[in-house]
Amino acid sequence: MADRFSGGTSARQFFPARISLTSLREAARSCRGCDLYKHATQTVFGRGRATAPVIIVGEQPGNEEDLAGEPFVGPAGRILDQALAAAGIDRGDAYITNVVKHFKWTARGNRRIHQKPGTTEVTACLPWLEHEIEVVKPDVLVCLGATASQALLGRDFRVSVQRDVPLRTSYAKHAVATIHPSAILRQRTPEERSNEMARFSADFGVVAALLRGEP
Repeated sequence: MADRFSGGTSARQFFPARISLTSLREAARSCRGCDLYKHATQTVFGRGRATAPVIIVGEQPGNEEDLAGEPFVGPAGRILDQALAAAGIDRGDAYITNVVKHFKWTARGNRRIHQKPGTTEVTACLPWLEHEIEVVKPDVLVCLGATASQALLGRDFRVSVQRDVPLRTSYAKHAVATIHPSAILRQRTPEERSNEMARFSADFGVVAALLRGEP
C-alpha cells in the first residue's frame, strides 16, 4: 500500500524481511522512525487474531497502554468493550491497534497527559498499520476518532459528517468511522455520557450488521 502522507522519516527502514504479525510486532519494538520512542515506556503494537474479520484502529496508546504494552486496556478500552458487547461483537474476534505505536505525552505534575500526534509522527508510523491491515485482511475497518479516520480515509474526512456511514476502501470491503471512546469520558454530565455511549454502541451495531453481511 502507498503511504497516505509523504515526506519525513518512516518506519519502513525497520521492517522485517518476512512480514507477519509476529515479525512486525518484534521489529516495531526497535522502531526509531520518529522521536516518540524516546519518552515512551515501550512500543504498543496491535493485538488480536491474524484472521480477525474486523480491525479497530485508534489514535495512539494512552498512559495505561504505554505501561502495559497492550492497546485499549485503560478507561477508553473499557468504553470500547462495553460498546462491542452491546453490539454483540466478541473482542476476541477483533484485531485492535492504533495509528501511532508510542505514547505522546506532556507532564502535568506527576501525571502524563496525552498529546495528539502530529502529521510527521503519523506519517512515520502509518506503514506499521498498513501492514497490519494487509496481513489481517479484515472485512470491516473501524476508525476511532479523527486521527485514525484521516490517516486511513483521507485528510478531508470528517467524523462529525460521515460518522457510522459504511464506506468502500482499499483497506477493507467496508470502513466505518466513529468517535474515539475517550470522547465519551470527556463529556461533562452523566446524561451526556449516557447519550454518547448509546450512540457509540449504535455505531458498532452498524459494524455488527456489516460483519453479518447485511446491507
